[in-house]
Amino acid sequence: MARTDEKVGYLPPGKRIEYTPQSAAAGVEDAIRMLEGRWKLVILFHLFGGKLLRFSDLERAIPTISQKMLIQQLRQMENDGIVTRIVHHQVPPKVEYGLTSWGQSLCPALDSLLQWAERRAAPEG
Repeated sequence: MARTDEKVGYLPPGKRIEYTPQSAAAGVEDAIRMLEGRWKLVILFHLFGGKLLRFSDLERAIPTISQKMLIQQLRQMENDGIVTRIVHHQVPPKVEYGLTSWGQSLCPALDSLLQWAERRAAPEG
């Protein structure tokens, strides 16, 4: 009898993927592709901590981004499963954006990356 995880293509909890240098590099490239773009990281940092922000709140928080670019970046992150869009059916329409739990889990990784970058600027010693 075949195992279920082999049939459906996911790993049960506790099983780790064995990476090769090539597969590890490809995985990191995929992750970076999801975050690339001038504004995605700025948007993420505004949404970290479970905040729900309306589109207009994000526009005010990032005054140098155009409406078109903000919409594009939010849609891409929504398609990637990082951001969730919550539509409240009322008049006037109300739309809020927040991070999915997977998107929120980026916080420690980006914090580690920030600390790594700070060490480069620190004098050796």
